[in-house]
Amino acid sequence: MAGKASEQSIQQMIAKSRNRKGKKIVEKAMPILLFVAAAISVLTTFGIVFTLIFETFEFFQRVSITDYLFGTEWLPFSGKEPLYGILPLVFGTLKVTGIAVLVAVPFGLGAAIYLSEYASDKTRRIVKPILEVLAGVPTIVYGFFALTFVTPILQQLIPSLKIFNALSPGIVVGIMVLPMIASLSEDAMSSVPNSIREGALGLGATKFEVAIKVVLPAALSGIIASVVLAISRAIGETMIVSLAGGSTPKFDFAVTDSIQTMTAYIVQVSTGDAGYGTTIYYSIYAVGFTLFIFTLIMNLLAQYISKRFREEY
Repeated sequence: MAGKASEQSIQQMIAKSRNRKGKKIVEKAMPILLFVAAAISVLTTFGIVFTLIFETFEFFQRVSITDYLFGTEWLPFSGKEPLYGILPLVFGTLKVTGIAVLVAVPFGLGAAIYLSEYASDKTRRIVKPILEVLAGVPTIVYGFFALTFVTPILQQLIPSLKIFNALSPGIVVGIMVLPMIASLSEDAMSSVPNSIREGALGLGATKFEVAIKVVLPAALSGIIASVVLAISRAIGETMIVSLAGGSTPKFDFAVTDSIQTMTAYIVQVSTGDAGYGTTIYYSIYAVGFTLFIFTLIMNLLAQYISKRFREEY
């Protein structure tokens, strides 16, 4: 019996030593693997930025940067004299984004306030996942929804509305980014301690006053960051504006006519007959770099606002 016990103890010791060796190998290998993963992400980012900068520089070898930044006509396919003024594409992008913000911010904040302050736990568990399903709908489905459903309804209300316009895709882009604002804002508001709510209620404030005057300001950093991120997402939207916005770059404030955004132009040229090495081909990278600057500024702004107005409890 003693021999068997000693034999089992020796086997257990060997098994433990093997387990320790395996754990040591894993502990040494994991930092290396994680570093490789992080390095790949960083190198990919640098590769994208380098490609955009290099090809954009080639574009500005052929087109004046002043004409590009301040030109009010975008006619790259003109047979006589192509014009590459980016402002019509910028205006088209900002029109769609502005309409999307007007739709998404009030409805998104309203949904966030309801889920955070009024909805029961059961209702929140049901409504929030359904709301977040909107974020998983493919954007091309949103595009067809804007073109075949939203636009005909709007034409009944606005007879002068063209089949391709800025209003319809702007509304649908707002619906698309609404879950981002609602979900992130609700998370920010739910993180506000209940003691602050109870203190305001104890002072005689109504539930609505607590939500608007106490909880909303306390969660302001998260709310503003969600709005800025949603704007960044709207600026970079492609398929909705490509399908429902049209392909007519215009330097005006009209929302009932056909427009073209920066992303829609990239799609148009990428699927067209622009030959490699032509000025039109390099214009894709110039527009893409401009779009990259827009989204980079919005993301940096979101980070700054989040740090600047963050409340710690």
